[in-house]
Order: sequence, then C-alpha cells, then structure tokens
Amino acid sequence: MKKKICFMRKICFVTGTRADYGIMAPLMRRIADSSEADIQIIATNMHLSPEYGMTVNEIEADGFSVDRRVESLLSADTPSSTVKSMGLTQIGLADAFDQLRPDLVVILGDRYEMLAAASAALIFRIPVAHLHGGETTEGAYDDCIRHAITKLSYLHFASTELYARRIVKMGENPDRVFWVGAPGAENIRKEVLLPLEEVEDFIGFNLGSRYVVATFHPVTTQPGEEERQTKAFLNALSSIVDRGWKVLFTLPNSDTGGRRVAELIKEWARKNEGSVKAVASLGRRRYYSVLANSAAAVGNSSSGLIEAPSFGIPTLNVGDRQKGRAQGESVINCGVTEEAIAEGLDKVLSPEMRTIAATAANPYEKQGTMEAIADRLLHFPLDNLKSFYEQ
Repeated sequence: MKKKICFMRKICFVTGTRADYGIMAPLMRRIADSSEADIQIIATNMHLSPEYGMTVNEIEADGFSVDRRVESLLSADTPSSTVKSMGLTQIGLADAFDQLRPDLVVILGDRYEMLAAASAALIFRIPVAHLHGGETTEGAYDDCIRHAITKLSYLHFASTELYARRIVKMGENPDRVFWVGAPGAENIRKEVLLPLEEVEDFIGFNLGSRYVVATFHPVTTQPGEEERQTKAFLNALSSIVDRGWKVLFTLPNSDTGGRRVAELIKEWARKNEGSVKAVASLGRRRYYSVLANSAAAVGNSSSGLIEAPSFGIPTLNVGDRQKGRAQGESVINCGVTEEAIAEGLDKVLSPEMRTIAATAANPYEKQGTMEAIADRLLHFPLDNLKSFYEQ
C-alpha cells in the first residue's frame, strides 16, 4: 500500500512597513507554531531601508525567517518614484512567488506595495487573504487602493460589522467575508509591555510623566499641502512643549511627500532637543509601551483610532487623512490650522477627556480576532476563481 502524502498549506505573509508587521506579527506566530501549515515571509519596501530603520531586522529578531527580500524603495517621494517603487515591488514578487509557490498570500491594509502584491498574486492564481478591507480614509489615495485590493482578494477579514457589509456591497460573496475585529486592538490586550525606563534607554531620551505620542503623514489626496500642514501641526505642538510637555514622534511612512514631512519633523526635534524625540521605528512592543503610558496620541495615524482606544487614552485626530474611518468617543477631530490643532490639544489633554477615554469602547475590538483569522487561513477551502456577488 502506498503511503498517503499530506501537503501542508503554504501561507505567505507579505509585509512592507513597521505598521503592518506589528499588527500581523502575533498572527504570523500562530501560523508558524501550527502543525497544519508552513509559513513564508516576504519583506519589502520600508523594511529594507536604513532610512526607515531597516525593520527587517525586527522581523528576524522576533524569531522569524524572511524567505525573500524584495528591494523596491527609491530614494525619492514623488508620484513618479512611488509608481516606480510599485513596479519594482511587482517585479520582485514575480520572482518570489515563482520560487515560493504559496497556496495563500496574506496582506494587510491599503499601501501601494500591497496593491502590487495582490496584483502579482492574481496573475499567479494565488488566493489573497486581505485584512482591514472595507474601510474608508478619504484623505489618502490609500482609500482607492484598499478597495482595489478587495476586488483582487478571495478572503476578507473586516475590523467592524459595517466594513464587512461594505465589502459584500462591493460584490464579494458573504461566505468569504468575516467580521473579526482589528488584530491590532486585540494584540494590545495580550502584549506584555516593557517598563518605560527600558524604552527610554533604547531611544536615549527621558519621556517623563507628561508626554504625547505623535505621528503625522502627508495627506496624499492634497498634494502640495505637506509643508503647510506639517508646519501648522508642529507650531501647535510648540505651544504644549512651552508648557512642559514632551513629544515622542514616530516618523512617517514612505508615502508620496513623506520625506519632506520627515525633514520638517526632524528639524523641529533638533530645535527642541530635550523636549522632543523623533524615531524612525520603535518596534511593536516598544511602541505599545510608550503609547500605554502617554497622555494622548496626536496626529493623523490610524493607530490613534484603532489601537490607542484600547489603552484608554484619548486621541487628537488631525485633518482629513483618516476621514470616514469609524471612531470611538475617545477620539477628538480637528482641522489642520495651527489654531484648530492648538485648541484640539487643549481638549485632548484635559482631565475630562482622559476620564472619557478611560471607559470609552473601542469599535474595533471583538473577542477572538486572531483565532478567527488563523482558523480560516488554515482551513478555509481555497479557490482562485471569483464571481461578482449579486445581492
């Protein structure tokens, strides 16, 4: 009698930034520890850039093996260079997918390198599992990219019930659309945080007891506005620095216009040495540890809406980048003038707002998020054929 050969499912995670890796890392660990699948990891974009902290090293420090490194990031942030980076990503993934031959590709979010990954997987007839589809962020071209990835994907893991319904409205079969909650929100509940002193030693900066965590990205649907908006944000932050507050900045991603934003932030940090620190990357655990001990998250990062509420801290969401995304009562919105931001900072740092945030519900939390995603990655029947679902 011939011995039956069992082939384990090969599940490939494509990651391009500190942000998507930090969210996916616990899920990747579940798959790696499973006896039912082989994990593959492709690192690209910012992970391979010294300018952005060479964060591929963080992946390996967590005990993962990176199967392929796809160099793609050009040393510019113009529309032309962004499109060229997309092309380089797709070229590199053509070789990676051809060599690795995964059964399923997992991607998160809405960045341009993830669109390249989903497009390449389509041509290789590899089903794509997409995390965080169905959301809206009207202030970034990522909004269109996210919806394009939805149409290229086979399995959909939505962070809220509304987003799951929206994916179905886009013509996706509800049997393959799952409302699971946001992995980042669940990660926070299970993460073992570091003592603040340990993080301070790592960054070489004393945060003290009165500080905010700031992140500011360019609003890519408003080209040419990067400098004005960033200066308005920094000028408003100066008003709280003058009152004894400290600011820890995490620098922006490799979006169009992002380098100019980063230059302005680093210049401002140098002028306010001792009160402001700017870092390229903290890593997941250090980032959560400083966020948990901060007075507020400020800026225009999705982390302020999705993750910060799980720590019971308030968020000041500046401008339109996250416009349209679900948010809880712990989030305050403001415009992108110096006056509006300064007023917002006063509100978000008030004792009243801290009290509200301490008990406010996080709309992205749902019990069993990671388990629900992992179970379907491991067991859901795969087919690379799709048809439009008529409601």
